[in-house]
Amino acid sequence: MTRRLTVRHDLDRSVQVACDGQPLLTYVYRPDDVQLESPRPYFHPLHTLGGDLMSLFRPHDHVWHKGIAWSLPDVGPHNFWGGPNYVHGQGYVQLENDGSMDHDRFTAMAVDDDGVRVAHDLVWHAQPTPGQAVGDEVVRESRSFGVTVPAAAEGVWVLTFASAITNISGAHLDIGSPTTKGRENAGYGGLFWRGPRSFTGGTILAPGHAGGEEIRGTRAGWMGFTGQHDGTARHSTLVMVDDAANPQHPPQWFMRNEWFAGVNPAPFFSAEVPFGPGAALTFRYAVVIADGGADPDRGAELAALGRVALAGLMGEEH
Repeated sequence: MTRRLTVRHDLDRSVQVACDGQPLLTYVYRPDDVQLESPRPYFHPLHTLGGDLMSLFRPHDHVWHKGIAWSLPDVGPHNFWGGPNYVHGQGYVQLENDGSMDHDRFTAMAVDDDGVRVAHDLVWHAQPTPGQAVGDEVVRESRSFGVTVPAAAEGVWVLTFASAITNISGAHLDIGSPTTKGRENAGYGGLFWRGPRSFTGGTILAPGHAGGEEIRGTRAGWMGFTGQHDGTARHSTLVMVDDAANPQHPPQWFMRNEWFAGVNPAPFFSAEVPFGPGAALTFRYAVVIADGGADPDRGAELAALGRVALAGLMGEEH
């Protein structure tokens, strides 16, 4: 069955994508967050094709968690994650270094039979110092995302995400995590999903694995999460796929299901990725969102759909 995708642009705020009238995502590209939360674009709300909510926004335990967002806690001296920084020997300390990822201009916004594609340029700013209206420019980014609905898979849609970043600061901005700063097994950073509150205690999926947080820090080409919704009592599944060309592939993964539902392929988990003056890095991911629960076998099938979408993304770029 052919599904009809539509795009709506709320000027200076967000882009919404729907399928046959069912909202799939809202991409807020110009957030109104306070500096403490490192203002940056995010995807929220996210829904399955069946209409179940698949994201959480600004939870009280970590108000800087916002649906799915490209979030980096340690970019040289800058924090583009939000909140405090881990300082070895002191724990988490609130520093004056919460930067922002700011929309500059759109370069594409299109929908056709192959899906939706949106692209824009951003400038990352350091936290303003006293007397500054806007912080110093440190990174320029070209970002794109796409939405496809595979014809051969019932109740599944795929979000692709690509980020190309260039260091314009004139200084080294090597990218790390709390683990590279000395906190064991806390290597978060990158494309991070915060799941619905009812998914707490749900099942983490990986190749050959269905279980809990014991998988955190291991390497794989994909991981995912399956959980149950309040209200409908239905199950849904999210699988993330790391592109083979990404730095540190296959990545270590920061996975949570005990305190909250979280999925994060973390290329900076236990080793910094060098990012010197003028250097450029590119990252690509697929996020597969499916109605219904999953086991490792279905997780692998969903990951294969994500790899197909990534192959299409590479074709567009060439």
